[in-house]
Amino acid sequence: MENLVCEKGEMVEEPLLLVEMDDDDQETQKGGCRTLPFILGSMALMNAALSALTPNMILYLMNEYHMDMTTGSNIMFIWSAATNFAPVVAAFMADAFVGRFQMIGLGSVVTLVGMFLFWLTSVIPQARPPPCVSSNNICRSSDMLQFFFLCFPLGITAIGDGAIKSSSLAFGPDQLTREVYHGNARAMERYFSWYYALYALSLLVALTCLVYIQVNMGWGLGFGVPVLLMLFSTVLIYLGTPFYVKLKPKSSLITGLFQVIVASYRNRCLRLSSQSADILYHQKRGSAIVLPSERLRFLNKACIVQDPQLDLSPDGEATDPWRLCTVDQVEELKALLKVFPIWLTAVVFSINLSQNSFPVLQATTMDRHIGSSFEIPAGSFGLFGVISAILWLVLYDCLILPIASKLSGKPTHFSTKERMGFGLFLSFLSVLVVAAVEGVRRSVAIKEGYSDDPQGVIPMSAIWLLPQNCLTGVAVAVHAIGQNEFYISEFPRSMSSVASALLGVSSGVGSLLASFVMSTIDNLTKRGGAESWVSSNVNKGHYDYYYLVLAGFSLVNVLCYIVCSRAYGPCKGEEDEIK
Repeated sequence: MENLVCEKGEMVEEPLLLVEMDDDDQETQKGGCRTLPFILGSMALMNAALSALTPNMILYLMNEYHMDMTTGSNIMFIWSAATNFAPVVAAFMADAFVGRFQMIGLGSVVTLVGMFLFWLTSVIPQARPPPCVSSNNICRSSDMLQFFFLCFPLGITAIGDGAIKSSSLAFGPDQLTREVYHGNARAMERYFSWYYALYALSLLVALTCLVYIQVNMGWGLGFGVPVLLMLFSTVLIYLGTPFYVKLKPKSSLITGLFQVIVASYRNRCLRLSSQSADILYHQKRGSAIVLPSERLRFLNKACIVQDPQLDLSPDGEATDPWRLCTVDQVEELKALLKVFPIWLTAVVFSINLSQNSFPVLQATTMDRHIGSSFEIPAGSFGLFGVISAILWLVLYDCLILPIASKLSGKPTHFSTKERMGFGLFLSFLSVLVVAAVEGVRRSVAIKEGYSDDPQGVIPMSAIWLLPQNCLTGVAVAVHAIGQNEFYISEFPRSMSSVASALLGVSSGVGSLLASFVMSTIDNLTKRGGAESWVSSNVNKGHYDYYYLVLAGFSLVNVLCYIVCSRAYGPCKGEEDEIK
């Protein structure tokens, strides 16, 4: 929230960030709705630019760098993991040291540089291996310098992307607090509506127009257009500089969590009494939490005041925050640890979502024509997942809930845990469908004589790919939104920013595990000179078996989620309903 300044110029502190406003600031009244075109426009352009890199990346790596399927996929897995881990680190830096605007600006510049360098790989022939010799089909792989020139831009693009995403969503509410105080309470609601609407629109543009350019007009133009969009995004965010409310960093919640771990370890020799009245706990000023809970009692040692004269300063603050924490900090860490088992099930869910390479290769071998002339790019089939997610969200609010309420005779809603479980089950179904469709596709390819021609288009319509894409889109919409709401409802109010961080970390860990699973299956199945299940020749490989393995993991994950969900107990607000 934005900080307020009283008539005497005294500054009121708000969590995480501070802002000081001088007389000129008060006259110009910085912030407000006039800043939103800069913030939302920059976000939409940035998301369109970055989203255009992923769909056809495996084709670029295999065709231009002559990588096999496993190597190219592992690069994409690691890149995805870096992109998801970076916002967590960047959020900590923004809250504690840099500030949100500075982090967004720096991230935009870094992302622009990374995308420009990556574009150079498509226009400088020496940056890539030479073309394959068609007469004997000999392809030379990239040398060390070429490989570095490929990975370095992807790395700094991931860092810049993380820096932007860590603060872009929260930067808008920083500008709108005054609007809320002045009676325009819907300003915040409209901001989030526009944010997600433009996010979806930019994703649709990337999966259609920008992917089409890459396929039909070449890699140089296909990767050059996103660079221009990123340039416009960077310029746009800086054009609004005179109007922004720029909050100063104060402290980071992540730092507080680590302080509890360190303090509880340093105070490990303290004895906990069964009588809480016998112990003096350090309380946060103005907090309603007086005593720590009894679960994970060893962490309570972090907030025990041993000697008030030595442990507390005259204003009541801890003299050493790495030895003495507040009860609120201890409860925040406990809340995080409590959701950890359920969070682990989201990691396995992310393994399925990270499978971006094979669906593109699968689509290239199928008939993608609409009519006699137009052909859907193989990388654009993810579009159907996005459309399915949007349709599900609309139908859920406007049709499913009203019908369920009418049938039950009372207002009906599905809990966050129920929705998360349903999303996991849909993800399990989606990989089963992929395995079934791939089994049919592979049989047709072999029957038609395409065993040695992975680039050949078989007489099988790509419409077969719609069910798996639709199931994946709905699974993401159900699970991700339910998971985010679950964290926000279960965590203390001060931890609302941790929810998005947990989503990113689970996706990052899932990408790394997906890389491990694919590499392991590749090494195990190609022993003795056999064809790998994840071969670059999709007609000789056995991706149907590979996806059955993923389906097995997903089924176990669903069962584990049921156990963890029951062990977790009722969520906040559900206790009264149970009674």
